[in-house]
Amino acid sequence: MYKQQNWIGLLLVMCVVLVLSACGQSATTSNTTGNSTAVGNETTSDSASGITDEGETKTYQSDAGEVQVPKNPQRIVDLTAFSTGYFVALDAPVVGALSGAMNNKYIKDQLTSEGTIDLGEQPTAEKIISLKPDLIIAYTGTEGIDNLSQIAPVVQIKYGERNYKDLMLELGKLTNREEAAKAWITKWETQINELKPKLEAVVGNRTVSILNPYSKGLYVFGHNFGRGGEIIYGEFGLKAPTKAQAEAIDSGTGWATISMEVLPEYAGDIIFTSPWSGDKSDPKVVYDNTLWTNLPAVKAGHVFQLDPTSDTYNDPISLEGQLKFISESLLSVK
Repeated sequence: MYKQQNWIGLLLVMCVVLVLSACGQSATTSNTTGNSTAVGNETTSDSASGITDEGETKTYQSDAGEVQVPKNPQRIVDLTAFSTGYFVALDAPVVGALSGAMNNKYIKDQLTSEGTIDLGEQPTAEKIISLKPDLIIAYTGTEGIDNLSQIAPVVQIKYGERNYKDLMLELGKLTNREEAAKAWITKWETQINELKPKLEAVVGNRTVSILNPYSKGLYVFGHNFGRGGEIIYGEFGLKAPTKAQAEAIDSGTGWATISMEVLPEYAGDIIFTSPWSGDKSDPKVVYDNTLWTNLPAVKAGHVFQLDPTSDTYNDPISLEGQLKFISESLLSVK
């Protein structure tokens, strides 16, 4: 669902010669560029692709194998969008990110204040090169990885391989900010432990659904696909309707699709919803349907509107924003 398209490969193929040429020119016009010194199991190296002045590198085990990366990356380009908030939380410098991340209401102000460049959804190779990254983040399977690696070291992440806490720790390790990652998790768990008994007392045995209307029916989301699922089902341990539990959570997929006709079987006593951001269909086709308007949650006023774009993210900063909205919504339920 979130795989990058082959635009990167197509664009970067045209720029490899440019990059290699630039590297060669830099090597001949500077007395320091290109020098490297062994330091134990690490190396120090000044590189034309933007590795930090200190040039200290380390071997990092990415989801696609080992890669030499800067020990303290200073110019990160994130081509995943869904990882950008982790770097914001870790105070790791992101110089370029996709539009999806740049428009995420939970992190957009931080990115803007740091001068992060909006790369669009299909960034040009020239724009990536102009940022002089010392580290590029991409999903496994991204087309053109070999060409990206001509610009800077590329760390590949497999989408959904880790839960958000494990990914926070992993990216803390990558950016030499492990203590910051651990501190965030400790603070987060403290917040959850304070809120959980209050919410359990209010919600009781009532079920909770996360539903997104789209052109062919509805998406039912579970515990690991954003939209508050990590909080509602993961942290607070609230119950999903039986069929939603089986198909979107127990299945491990994190989501399921249903037709309008079976909606009542998947609708909980409390519903979090938003239009599906993946198409332009009118959500009123669902929201004005009598099957929807007759749901007990709708009649009781127990329906809460998520942000259709920003709440799709499950990075630490987005989760903090979702935690506030979800807890306040649940505590308002009578």
